[in-house]
Amino acid sequence: MEKKERLAKAFALEQPDRPPILGGWLAAPNHIQALTGCSDEEYWADPFYWGLEAERVLGSDGVVTIFVPIARGAYRCVDHNVLEERSSHTVDDVLAEIEALPDPEEMEESFDKEAEYARFLAEFQAKQAQCGDIVWCPADWELIPKALWYHEFGYESALTALALYPDRYRKLIHFSAVRGRQHAILRARAIREGIHPRAILTGEDICTQKGPMVSPEFLRREYFPWVEYALEPLLEVGAKIVWHCDGDWRPLIHDVLACGIGGLQGFQRECGMELEWIVDLRTRDGDPLLIFGPMSVTTVLPHGTPEDVRAEVRRAMETCRGRASLVFFTSNTIIPDTPLENIRAFWGAVLDSHW
Repeated sequence: MEKKERLAKAFALEQPDRPPILGGWLAAPNHIQALTGCSDEEYWADPFYWGLEAERVLGSDGVVTIFVPIARGAYRCVDHNVLEERSSHTVDDVLAEIEALPDPEEMEESFDKEAEYARFLAEFQAKQAQCGDIVWCPADWELIPKALWYHEFGYESALTALALYPDRYRKLIHFSAVRGRQHAILRARAIREGIHPRAILTGEDICTQKGPMVSPEFLRREYFPWVEYALEPLLEVGAKIVWHCDGDWRPLIHDVLACGIGGLQGFQRECGMELEWIVDLRTRDGDPLLIFGPMSVTTVLPHGTPEDVRAEVRRAMETCRGRASLVFFTSNTIIPDTPLENIRAFWGAVLDSHW
């Protein structure tokens, strides 16, 4: 079965010849260099190309991105300079940013769908051409409204502004919901035209390992209705929106599904997010879930043996069989201390599997 067909079947909740495997979260240039044979200089001259080549060597069916560390010697997308800049914001800075935002209604009226779609389509098709037979399945973290804004303003100032000025903070959520809906309109059209995959990874890190960072009641009142609004164009064309779940999402998981979400990704077993009960959840339309996962980058992949990794692949297949549509993926990025033999064992076990 071709890679595109395999993924399309899984996204449609049908059974392909084997579970597809998604990649793109190799955050370790040392692994990419070992897999492809490129030098450090060659890698940094074109990290997207060599990251994609590593996915090709491993045998990925699709990629959600190609992760590129922020700088040589790093494995994250932020560094201390970014973190210091975020933490330099005050609550007054947050309020000033809110006041400076464009009016959401004016944003909607000024959105040039044709021009924006032409730009989006050109970028998407260029990336797919680079990928060749690997399917470009780009995640879109701007597809939904943003609830917490700590990436922009730092945790302390963003969450303090939310607590002290909830009425003004609503504009941030509304603004990002309109922006997200604009993303959804473009992707929905590409899906209708048979260009874009029918599943899209999105989400926001709202939960720690101990649960939500803010009141679930606030989120249910001020956030989740805007999530449904932003995603509406995609839900109308039957897209499967897959929600990224870091930490303990148990208090909010039914709220997420009530927005029309069709799948879940991530799962930290140590936080109670266990595949065994997750696969029995259903969408608001009563469909089984589309699962992106469940290979842990905090336990099995970095600390297990190759046989532990292969056993986890078998366990996931048995758990999902007849209960959910499984696309193998990692819970988060694969960092440099993960043994390369475990990475090879993961991909190899999936490629050798069959339903």
